[in-house]
Amino acid sequence: MFKVNSSCNITSARSGLLQTAHGLIETPVFMPIGTYAAIKTLSTDEIKKMDFGLVLSNTYHLYLRPGTEILDQFKGLHNFMNWDGAILTDSGGFQIYSLSEFRKINDDGVEFKSHLDGSKHYFTPEKIVDIQRDIGSDIMMVLDVCPPSDATYEEHTRAVNLTTQWAKRCLNHLKNKGPKYNFEQIISPIIQGGTSEKLRKISAEQLIDLDAKMYAIGGLAVGEPKQEMLSTVNFLNDIMPKDKPRYLMGVGTPTDLVECISLGVDMFDCVIPTRNARNGQLFTYNGKINIKNAKFRNDRSLIDPNNNSIISQNYTKAYLHHLFKTQEILGYRIATQHNLSFYNNIMNNARSAIKKNNFKEWSTSFLKSYNN
Repeated sequence: MFKVNSSCNITSARSGLLQTAHGLIETPVFMPIGTYAAIKTLSTDEIKKMDFGLVLSNTYHLYLRPGTEILDQFKGLHNFMNWDGAILTDSGGFQIYSLSEFRKINDDGVEFKSHLDGSKHYFTPEKIVDIQRDIGSDIMMVLDVCPPSDATYEEHTRAVNLTTQWAKRCLNHLKNKGPKYNFEQIISPIIQGGTSEKLRKISAEQLIDLDAKMYAIGGLAVGEPKQEMLSTVNFLNDIMPKDKPRYLMGVGTPTDLVECISLGVDMFDCVIPTRNARNGQLFTYNGKINIKNAKFRNDRSLIDPNNNSIISQNYTKAYLHHLFKTQEILGYRIATQHNLSFYNNIMNNARSAIKKNNFKEWSTSFLKSYNN
């Protein structure tokens, strides 16, 4: 299912291949986020042409809209959204936990009110698996408890214990029920514990005992200082299995990606490239720019000549500035495609550098150029 093909001899960066039912994924890999079964402003054909083979969607949101009845009629999300690549679905644990005034957690599951209409729902680990069976996810995530960064040690301890209990139930339920459609579904536990090394170690060791096919690191990028995030990932690098893919959930700036690849992470997702694009922020090899700034009104230079994307090399900053000022949808589309291609190029270049055994040199050069 997963094989590490190359490793950096200075850092923990590695490149590999992840086999899913809908394609072979090269790692490290970044997943565009399609929360509601769509990467905002782009079609699935455009995503394919950008060489993305794995996208992320969200169980909580798909459960509420369009609902599992609709997905069942289409025999899964792949057919519904016309996507023949792989799909990973987050369990919705983070979204549910963010509804602090609308949810109640007990040992069996979580009761919550829909953010749409206030209707009451109850998720158990087994129900989360069944929803993802209806979705037809290539990779499904267990139901977890994701506390905020300012949670107490006791709250993080309870989150670790519940997440382990729920992971066991999720894995057992999928094993007993099997996939709904005619292809394999991989399920991943999620390591919790905040920034406490003690709790992270407990969580990781308990979940590793379940012998799952991959593991995720959750509960980061929720407000903790960046250095604490990096220290936590580095700490887990020595504990997590070397022969299984490692997915860092929700982390995301270009520097985060490069630094965490060096710490042994294989998979990433984040809303930053798409959300920021719609607000006019573009990522380039010379750092971030806000295309809405007046200084770009007469700028005839290309969006980013160093980004090997047709979009980035065919439109000027002045034109994109104009599109944002006039609120033309084309502006959001161009910016989104540019940012996603930039992120994908980071992954492509990182994999190439790892294979050539010069990742340390490449990453140092990238970070210096990007941060200037």
